[in-house]
Amino acid sequence: MLRRIAFFTSTRAEYGLLKPLMAEVLSRPGLVLQIIVSGTHLSEAHGATWREIAADGFTIDARVEMVIAADDTEGVASSAAQVLSGVATALVQLQPDVFVLLGDRYELLAAAQAAVLARVPIAHIHGGESTEGAIDESIRHAITKLAYWHFAAAEPYAKRIRQMGEAPERVWTVGAPALDNIAMLDLIPKDALEAFLGLQLNPPSFLVTYHPVTLDDDSGFLAMKSLLIALDAVDATIVITGANADPGAANIRSALRDFASSRPGRVALVESLGSRRYLSLMHYVDAVVGNSSSGLLEAPVVGVATVDVGPRQQGRLRAPSVLHCGETTLEISQALDTALSSEHQAICARRESPYGKPGAAQRIVDQLESIDTAVRSKPFVDSKCI
Repeated sequence: MLRRIAFFTSTRAEYGLLKPLMAEVLSRPGLVLQIIVSGTHLSEAHGATWREIAADGFTIDARVEMVIAADDTEGVASSAAQVLSGVATALVQLQPDVFVLLGDRYELLAAAQAAVLARVPIAHIHGGESTEGAIDESIRHAITKLAYWHFAAAEPYAKRIRQMGEAPERVWTVGAPALDNIAMLDLIPKDALEAFLGLQLNPPSFLVTYHPVTLDDDSGFLAMKSLLIALDAVDATIVITGANADPGAANIRSALRDFASSRPGRVALVESLGSRRYLSLMHYVDAVVGNSSSGLLEAPVVGVATVDVGPRQQGRLRAPSVLHCGETTLEISQALDTALSSEHQAICARRESPYGKPGAAQRIVDQLESIDTAVRSKPFVDSKCI
């Protein structure tokens, strides 16, 4: 009997990481790929990135609408409720044997709750990690307790999952799926990217992504303003990508638009570059700047410097090429100077990463192909068994 593997995706970044896994599932004759799409994928304001999924040759089996216009607490909670209801309906219709979730966004917790209620076992990727400046921290650990199988990006994360009472035989260290995308990348030429962006990537150049810091009272808005001041002080070419649809995103997105529009020819704001453009652009810039996980996962493997601002990614494993700094203009400026130095560029050229080697997609799907999906009980394993 064919095994049905369902994936849930709600953002461009998450889809970029899931894409090699989806392709691996699709390539295996004994597996059936199912895709449930929600979140900013279905939002025109956020680039309607469901089109990228379709363009990559995947069939979208279910669409779960989610109102993301409101970015306050009540609006986010209402959006999560929509996801809970919509994913429950999709799971009843699709009847998957395994439900794959990656990461820690609030809508993933709603999707996980729907799967538990529908008695569909969850395989979770990127559990056991720590992001001290975001509500994602607690959401990620909650999904771990709802999931049955766990695919960790590094051994310290796998150990943390086992510490949470998960059975060691259901926890695998597989590396980060992001590395697969880099290994398989069909690099877009620099001149083609420049034509798309409408500006020359003259050095120094920065690729900037700044998401709301959801545990801060102002969602990181003042820190983002300090970041823009620091960037503006450097005679650099700057490409900015859109912020996540998290609480506080509206003010951040508005400020980013104003910054870019007032600096034509030097700053470009693109809502969604897509995985291939984003990773290709990373090869041509001098530093990745902001608070996105891509600065910790992908940038070190590409060989580009990272300036990680503020607490959003605090707690994650870091390569030597990653510079963490505070949220003041002075601290950010000093980190930018260090990132551009010949000494630090030499460190970046070593391409060191704490997240393993490419091949995570194959390692994950090998397990998904062989696990016993009929198992439903999930006993707590005491720490002595770690």
